[in-house]
Amino acid sequence: MTKSIIPLLLALASSAVLAKLPALSEEAKGKAAEAAAKTAWSGKTDGYLLCKWQDKVAASYYQSAKTAGKATKPPAALPPCTEPGPFAYTANPPDSKPLEAAGAHSPATTATSPPSGKQPDAVVNPAKKS
Repeated sequence: MTKSIIPLLLALASSAVLAKLPALSEEAKGKAAEAAAKTAWSGKTDGYLLCKWQDKVAASYYQSAKTAGKATKPPAALPPCTEPGPFAYTANPPDSKPLEAAGAHSPATTATSPPSGKQPDAVVNPAKKS
């Protein structure tokens, strides 16, 4: 008896999981975009702090190797650490058009020749006889 009840309960639970959620409101979309921007900024800040600590550790290593008289190779040339600055989020106005809809793309060029060659398709892709 219990062996047949468990699959029945699992089937009912899975149908609830498959229910469709309502679409997000404009306010919720804006909050999600702001959260994504804040997460990206946080990642940049973490990368900056990591870069600073790596520079500090490398300088400490080279200093201790120099005082111990060990030979070291010169450090690899890396770009300097750039600070991302304070978090600033500007929401896009909802009535702004994306670039494609605004006509910002370049126009298509006029065709000067047909898109295919003079060879028939039957020659290029022969049908397999069964």
